[in-house]
Amino acid sequence: MLSIDNVNKTYYGRAGSLPVLTGVNLEVRRGELCALTGASGSGKTTLMNLVGLLDRPDGGTIRLDGTDTTALRDDATAALRNRLIGFVFQAFHLLPRLSALDNVALPLLYRGMAKVDRRALAATALERVGLAARAAHHPEEMSGGQRQRVAIARALVGNPPLLLADEPTGNLDSQAADDIMALFLALNRDIGVTILIVTHDPAIAARCPRRIVMHDGRVRDDNRGVLRDAVCLL
Repeated sequence: MLSIDNVNKTYYGRAGSLPVLTGVNLEVRRGELCALTGASGSGKTTLMNLVGLLDRPDGGTIRLDGTDTTALRDDATAALRNRLIGFVFQAFHLLPRLSALDNVALPLLYRGMAKVDRRALAATALERVGLAARAAHHPEEMSGGQRQRVAIARALVGNPPLLLADEPTGNLDSQAADDIMALFLALNRDIGVTILIVTHDPAIAARCPRRIVMHDGRVRDDNRGVLRDAVCLL
């Protein structure tokens, strides 16, 4: 599903250059659920932005579903992102003037889909995350956990094979965070979507079958099924 080969990224400013990623190599198979962890400044969010095609690496190759994204033009990049990737963010990014149903349906608007079809798919996505009864509610009428469920439904509505979640439990209390993590596990199990979760929370990382630890712009540890000391020490 995802192949990262010797990827580098450096940011430049008035103070000079700041290397953020150095020689990152990573393979994520279809259907995996992975936590991407590390201290602040370790490069995990930058790597997530590169994988999500929101930025481009300075060197190396990123392949998504077999497609080399390195030399794609902006329009081809946007089309690939829309087809393959669903995004979930810490801050939800729901539009307050829209109902839950119409927030979920919004990505389908950019595919030129008719309104009735958009809403039908959005209703199915809301049912999948357990919020069918909240379809007509607006964001301010819902709890933080419910808003995040709406955001997850929005990420799923286009049926992408890859979900990228950036600190999806960061704005939630412990019970809501636990519920959202249980939802990710269920979605991975039931529909086979590949999920990559950026998190600084060891408890969230510990529930993921695979944990990838970044440190100083490199992959420091990468394990499947066994919680290693590198994760525990974060």
